[in-house]
Amino acid sequence: MLAALTGVGLSTAAGLNAYIPLLIVGLLANLTDAVRLPPGYAWLTNWGVLAVIAVLLAAEIVLDKIPAVDHVNDMIQTAVRPAAGGVVFSGTEAAASLENSSWVTGHPWVGWVLGIAIALAVHAMKSAARPVVNATTVGVGAPVVSTAEDAGSLGLTLIAIFIPVLVLVALAVLALVAWRLLRRVRRRRTARPPA
Repeated sequence: MLAALTGVGLSTAAGLNAYIPLLIVGLLANLTDAVRLPPGYAWLTNWGVLAVIAVLLAAEIVLDKIPAVDHVNDMIQTAVRPAAGGVVFSGTEAAASLENSSWVTGHPWVGWVLGIAIALAVHAMKSAARPVVNATTVGVGAPVVSTAEDAGSLGLTLIAIFIPVLVLVALAVLALVAWRLLRRVRRRRTARPPA
C-alpha cells in the first residue's frame, strides 16, 4: 500500500515537473537510506546524471515562467514528464519488496505503466490549463501558476517519500485547488464582454 502511494505521489509530482522528483529521489538514494532504488536504477544516483537533471530543472524553472515559451516547453515535456513518472513510480519497487508484495515485485512493468499514465494525465491537465491562464491574465499568471506547480511538485515528492499516507490528502488538496482555479477562470471568461 505504501509503495503504491509513494509511486502515485511521485508520478503525480513528475506530471507537474519531471525533474524535481527525479532529482530528489536520486539525491536521497545517494546520500541517505530514505530511498532505496532497485538495482536497475543505480544510474539515478550517479553524480553526472544528477548534475544533468539539475541543469534541466533550472532550465525548466525559467522557461515555464515565460508566457508562450511555457507552451513550447509543455509540448517538449509531453514525452519527458510521463517517462519521469514511469521511472519514479517503478523505482518504488524497493518499497514494494520491503512490504513483501510479490505481485508488484514480479510485475515491474505495472509501475512503469501506472507512472506513465498518472504523469501523462497530470501533464495533460497542466498543459490544457496553462494557455487559459495565460490568455485570461495576459501572461501575468504564468510565473505565479508555474511557481505553484513547482512548489506542488516539491511538496508532493517529499510527502510521497517521507509520509506516503498523506499522498491522498495532498492529491485531494491539489484537485481542489485545480478545480477552484478552473472555476475562477471560467467565471472571468463568461464575465468578460464579447469583443
